[in-house]
Amino acid sequence: MNRGRFAVIIPVYNHEQRVADVIRGALKLGFPVIAVDDGSTDATTERIQGMAGVSVIRHETNRGKGAALKSGFAAAAAVADWAITIDADGQHDPDNARTLIAAIPEGALAAERRPIIIGRRENMVGDDVPWTSRFGRKFSNFWVRASGGPAVTDSQSGFRIYPLPQSGNMRVRANRFQFEVEILARAGWMGYPVIEAPISVSYTPGTPRISHFRPFVDFWRNSGTFMRLIFQRLLVPRFIRRRMSYKA
Repeated sequence: MNRGRFAVIIPVYNHEQRVADVIRGALKLGFPVIAVDDGSTDATTERIQGMAGVSVIRHETNRGKGAALKSGFAAAAAVADWAITIDADGQHDPDNARTLIAAIPEGALAAERRPIIIGRRENMVGDDVPWTSRFGRKFSNFWVRASGGPAVTDSQSGFRIYPLPQSGNMRVRANRFQFEVEILARAGWMGYPVIEAPISVSYTPGTPRISHFRPFVDFWRNSGTFMRLIFQRLLVPRFIRRRMSYKA
C-alpha cells in the first residue's frame, strides 16, 4: 500500500544531552530528517550542525514548540506528504514511527481530509512518570473534547504524524506547547480524522530528561487557549469556524 512520502521533524530547544541520539534513531527510518533549533543557548547547535543527513532550521530566538513545528511543516511540505514529529528529549523511540505509519488507513493519501495520527504513550503510571505528564494528559484530554476536538486519550503526546501541507495551512494561533492541543480542536472543527496508535515511552530513573514545560505558566496558557477555543465553538457557527481555521 502506498502511503506516500514521509519526513521527520524534531523540534529542539536546549537538548544538548539527548538530541544527537534522537536524530541518529530518526535517521534509521530512512526518511529526510529536519531538526528545528528553536533558539537554543546551550551546545545543541554545535551538536547537530555537523550531523550528516540532517537539515537544520535555526530560530535566532526561542519562539516556542508550536513555532518550531510550523517551520518544520513548511520545510517538510516540499519533500513529503506526511510529517512525523518526534520530541528531542529522548522519551520516544523513533522506531515506533513504523507503528504510526501502519495506522494510516488505506486510501488516506488520496482523501480530502487526511488523518492526524497520535502516538498514545503506554504505561504512563508509576513514580518514574512525572506528575505533570499524568495530570496534564487528563486535563488536556477533557478540554480538547470540550473545545470540539476529538475524544482522544493522549492529547499531549508529541509523537505524531501530520498530513502535509494541510497541517501547515491550519490557522493555529498558539506557538508554544498549546499548539499541539489547538490543532486537534481545529482538526475536529474541520472534520479531519484523528487516530491513536500505541507507542512506548521512556522515563528511566537516573537518565537526564530535559523538559521545558513549566507547570504553572503552561497550565495557565493551556487554560487560556481552551477558553478561547470553547468561546469560538459556542458563539461562532461551524462553517465560519472551518473557514477561520484554514488558509486557502
